[in-house]
Amino acid sequence: METREKAKIRVLIAKPGLDGHDQGAKVIAYGLKDAGFEVIYTGLRRTPEDIANAALDEDVDVIGLSILSGAHLSIVRRLMGLLEEKGIGDKLVLVGGIVPEEDIPKLKEMGVAEVFVSGTYITQVADYIKEKLGLKDEGPENAQP
Repeated sequence: METREKAKIRVLIAKPGLDGHDQGAKVIAYGLKDAGFEVIYTGLRRTPEDIANAALDEDVDVIGLSILSGAHLSIVRRLMGLLEEKGIGDKLVLVGGIVPEEDIPKLKEMGVAEVFVSGTYITQVADYIKEKLGLKDEGPENAQP
């Protein structure tokens, strides 16, 4: 069996809700893949149930939600409850998209590890994931400009 150091980090990128704009989610998915992660993209209009089931079925380490619709609080609340019910409430959950600043603490209280708003660099997301999962290299190639 592979050890954590040798296994690729598995990331699920999900596009919940009725929002049909998935360009940002696809950019993140491709960017994380290029950064060495194994990425599973769920496609558009997924329910919290779809996402929780995919996270369980795919045995992912990270769940990334791309939300532009404004429904982030209700979607995340439902998803976090489902993850707990399925026994995978320990997954690293990230939210990206359009999130008002005043909602970020609310999302974190629900269990979201981090919120990445528009303009975040993919390297910032990749570095955050590696750091949180204890895999961040300290070499100069990871230095931020």
